[in-house]
Amino acid sequence: MEYKIAVLPGDGIGPEIVAQAIKVLNKVGAKFGHSFAFTEALVGAHAIDETGDPFPEVTFRLCMNSDAVLFGAIGDPKYDNDPKAKVRPEQGLLAMRKKLGLYANIRPVNTFKSLIHRSPLRTDLVEGADFVVVRELTGGIYFGEPQGRSEDLTKAFDTNVYTKEEIRRIVKLGFEYAAKRNKRLTVVDKANVLATSRLWRETVQEMIPDHPDIEVDFMFVDNAAMQIIQWPKKFDVMVTENMFGDILSDEASVITGSLGLLPSASVGIHTSVFEPIHGSYPQAAGKDIANPLATVLSAAMLLESLDLLDEAKAVRAVVDKSIETGVVTEDIAEGKAYKTSEVGDWLAENL
Repeated sequence: MEYKIAVLPGDGIGPEIVAQAIKVLNKVGAKFGHSFAFTEALVGAHAIDETGDPFPEVTFRLCMNSDAVLFGAIGDPKYDNDPKAKVRPEQGLLAMRKKLGLYANIRPVNTFKSLIHRSPLRTDLVEGADFVVVRELTGGIYFGEPQGRSEDLTKAFDTNVYTKEEIRRIVKLGFEYAAKRNKRLTVVDKANVLATSRLWRETVQEMIPDHPDIEVDFMFVDNAAMQIIQWPKKFDVMVTENMFGDILSDEASVITGSLGLLPSASVGIHTSVFEPIHGSYPQAAGKDIANPLATVLSAAMLLESLDLLDEAKAVRAVVDKSIETGVVTEDIAEGKAYKTSEVGDWLAENL
């Protein structure tokens, strides 16, 4: 069967790491009898440079007509260092989420035995940690109106907005993930302060009777931030709003010991986007040193979304093997460090 995959390499190291995931997906196709049709499009800083738009209409149309989207990274120092820039690469990411209806970001957090000593936490705290952060993506303070600054530029304001339907949609997905795992769901909010969080909590409480087999607990975001560090193994599935999820999922990613190993999926109404959680790492762009494993694991999540479960399992197995045998890039190498392209070649050859 042929699958249409939109490829958005993006900025910085994006093109290099996405290229390795494509090598692996092509090998998956050859091994399991599938065909992947990859079509590339612009996004981020490159798109601004060429079109003035960080998420051009042609890119949007390609994504809409694809079975899945493989995405690299967005961000460029020339925009980061210009606070007055009217158009920014990150606006392309927000536009992609809104236009494609990417309402949920899924971030698995787990550890690799051979790398657990790299975690900043004690081994006994993180060994066996395995949870999923389900983050709402299209609502909240990142999208709330009004937003802006006063005419004299001395005051700025953002608005945090959620509807009951937005909350029900993301929490339903959280319940579904919990049902497939250990039947525990933690809802993170700030209901003691924020009206939006009180709406979240009320809505979840209304949904609990429909899921009697799921154990639900509520946690304030500051407490959750502490407990991720103190007892990461206590969590199974965590569901939360946009900004809290942004911060907590980044915090959780650090306990594994390497940002270069964690994939993510953004589940959408029209299609879904699969990407590593790390940024564009412009300092490494073009040097063939960036870790491609998170992008390859994101490709495994892409395969799962297409119901290619054995194929996804094979990809995860070869990534585990590369880590165990030391065929990795300099950021996690204990001895010899391999180039980005060499790791991609090895993964494809050993799948």
